[in-house]
Amino acid sequence: MVDVPSFAVGELGIRLKEIRQQAGMSLRELARQAGVSPSLVSQIENGKSQPSVSTLYGFARLLNVTVDELFEAEERAAEHDDPDDEWHGSGRMNPMNAWRPSEYANRVSVVHPSHRPQLTMAEGVVWERLAATPEHAVNFMKVSYAPGATSTAGGDLVTHEGYEYAYVLTGQLVVTVGEEVFHLNPGESFGFDCSIPHMHRNPGPEPFEGVWFVHGGVHRPGPGA
Repeated sequence: MVDVPSFAVGELGIRLKEIRQQAGMSLRELARQAGVSPSLVSQIENGKSQPSVSTLYGFARLLNVTVDELFEAEERAAEHDDPDDEWHGSGRMNPMNAWRPSEYANRVSVVHPSHRPQLTMAEGVVWERLAATPEHAVNFMKVSYAPGATSTAGGDLVTHEGYEYAYVLTGQLVVTVGEEVFHLNPGESFGFDCSIPHMHRNPGPEPFEGVWFVHGGVHRPGPGA
């Protein structure tokens, strides 16, 4: 069994700060619009704290980026972890990035478990990117929830753009969508419109793992839009 690398929490914070500054938004303004304290934003950007899933989605929406783009910092961190790595040290391209301009562009993305960039959030929620994609606002991920972990701080229901589809691998997950509550077990799957208030929670004593496909996100108007 291959261990998945645990990339520094600070990489996500650095990326968020970089995007916020490029957007010309102050730390306090981002905090105000996201409904969190400036202190929390500062701690996240400095790698001293982790955002919840809902907070991360909120930041992405306010900064006009897709969540998928936040994995870029983790990819850069992974590429510098081991200079003798089978893919990077030999000068061969990590197939995770095959969608980028290359002879393989728009054709294939193959990922070894040890090369998956990941985002670690509050309460032991981890997203692992399973493949790169040329499509904007598309996330193909393995998602893990530690026992008792929730997607939102305090268990509040949230909304964001797009649609979620998931398949349960191990453990249990309680999915609240609007006024409906679903208890999911291995082998079961679900999908829903993320504009409906929702929340995920692992109620069991064991870690939860599932495969996620999230489609839809930030809309970037084209010329004349």
